[in-house]
Parts: sequence; C-alpha cells; structure tokens
Amino acid sequence: MINQFRNLNPINILFLAVYTLFMRIAIFLDLPETLTFDFLEPYTQFFLKLPESSFSPLVNIMLAAIIVFIQALWFNRIINNHALMPKPTYIPALIYITGSSLFLQFLVLSPPLICNFLVLLVIDKFLKLAKMPSAMGLMFDVGMIIAIGTLIYFPFIVLFAMLWLSLLLYRPFNWREWLSGIIGFLTIFFFIAVFYYLNDSLNRFLAIWQPLTNKFPTSLQINYKDYLVLIPVSIIIIMAALQLRENFFRSFISTRKAFQMLFFMFLVSLISFYTKPGVTVSHFILCVPTGSVLIAYYFVSAQRRWIYESLFAILIICIQYFLFV
Repeated sequence: MINQFRNLNPINILFLAVYTLFMRIAIFLDLPETLTFDFLEPYTQFFLKLPESSFSPLVNIMLAAIIVFIQALWFNRIINNHALMPKPTYIPALIYITGSSLFLQFLVLSPPLICNFLVLLVIDKFLKLAKMPSAMGLMFDVGMIIAIGTLIYFPFIVLFAMLWLSLLLYRPFNWREWLSGIIGFLTIFFFIAVFYYLNDSLNRFLAIWQPLTNKFPTSLQINYKDYLVLIPVSIIIIMAALQLRENFFRSFISTRKAFQMLFFMFLVSLISFYTKPGVTVSHFILCVPTGSVLIAYYFVSAQRRWIYESLFAILIICIQYFLFV
C-alpha cells in the first residue's frame, strides 16, 4: 500500500478518498444516537450568533471525513511544495488521514478539527520565513490567524509561542518582526474587547483569559486501554526519528530547520490541553499535522519494503481493532 502512494499518480486521490471512508467504517456501522458540535467558544458566541448545528450523526461524520480529506490534500501539497520529503509523494496525505482516524473522537466534527485548517496555514507560512526579505507582514498575518483560532478553540492560543520560536530558528533578531505578530494577535482581540465594552460586559472579556492561570498539568481522564493503538504509532515514530537522524546533516539547512520547527509545534499543540477544563481526546487531533510529517518521512525514505509495509499494515489493523472494540 505504501508503494502505491510513493508516486504522484492522480489516481491516488481517488484511493485516498476511499481510504478516508474505510478508516471510518467502524463508526459508520455503529452510529451514535446523537452528536453535538459547538463550532465556537462561548465567548465568541456572545457577539457572533450562528444558527445551531443540528446535523444528524451520519451527516456529522461525513462532514468530518470530507474535512479530513481536504486537509490531507492541502497538507500533502504544503509538504511537497517545501520539499520536506526526499521526493514528491502522496505519503503525507495518507499518513494525515491515518493519524486523523486514531480514535473515535477524531472521527466526528470538533473545534480542533476545524482549527487544523489554521494549523496548516500557519505551517505553510512558517516554512516561508527563510525565503522572505522581511517577515513583518507574515508574522502579523500569523498573529491574526492564531487569534481567529482562539475564537474557535481556546487552547489554540498556545501556538502564540511559535511566533517567537519560529523566528529564533529562521531569522536573525529584528524587534519589528517580533512585535508584528503580537500586534496581529491583539488587533483581533482589540475589536472584541470594544464589542464587550459597548455591551457592558467587559468583565466577561477578562474572564476569557482565566484558563491561562491553570496550573500545569490539570487532570486529564485517561483510560489507558483505549490508547494501546499508540504502541505501533510510537514504534513508527522511533524508527522515523532514527531515519531522520541518519539523514539529518545531509539535508538542506532549510529542511533541518523545518523539522525542528515542526517538532516544537507538535510539543506546543500537545501541552496546550491544560488551558481548557474538561478537555477531550479530540484536542489531540491538533498534533496530527506536525506528527504526520515525521512519520511520512520514514515511509518515504525507508528502503526495506517488507518492514515499512508490515508496520503500516499493523498500524491499520490496530486502529480498526480498537475502533471496533
């Protein structure tokens, strides 16, 4: 299966669509009776009234599948355009769809799933940093994107740290570039603060930032039996890290910096759960774009077919098994 997606044959797009549905067969065969979906945070709903979502479970799951498929193709294009893989391939899209199917909570509509569009946009912009004579406009845009993501899902705010981490990796110090990202972020929330003020609700605006005072880590309910599927994922990640280490210093400097940036972004997305009380497993779909790059690198670079094909087959079997049980 991996070999099929190692080339850019357009027929692979059709195979990816079928694969997206196949990875959701467990939830299609046992549809939940009801599924709720809150697109925006409560503090955003205060000033932006949207019609209540009343999707049936089937529509909810189908929309989630379509979103993942679109994101996978966009993700694949970003990775190929920035030459992060040894050669252009559809493997990143394949791994993205696989990672977005690890848990049942990943298979339905959720704010983190919507925010992955913004994660992909941020990744694309960060990967352009080294090629631009000035990053002020780009960082301003990223600051605004992170603010918009925060309106949808509050833990997205932690990606704000990536504004400065990416500048440290890619560019010499320029205080204007460091400041432009902050200004972009504050621009969005300035208008929100004005709206709250005009509606005599400034105290509610201040309450938005209360989660940032949470002590880390907060309690996270984990049933370890549900996460045994991460064992094959961890094995593949270890092999991917070894493969990357072997080729790291033979890669272009821009590629090395890109993987370092994506690694930090993965960590930031992972630990951001503490900013939202009662966070669910769906939060960790934010880690899929950055985690998929490393895993895809292994499947594109590995030489022994029987090993990488077997590992991928084991991963698929494990995912399907734990989705059904």
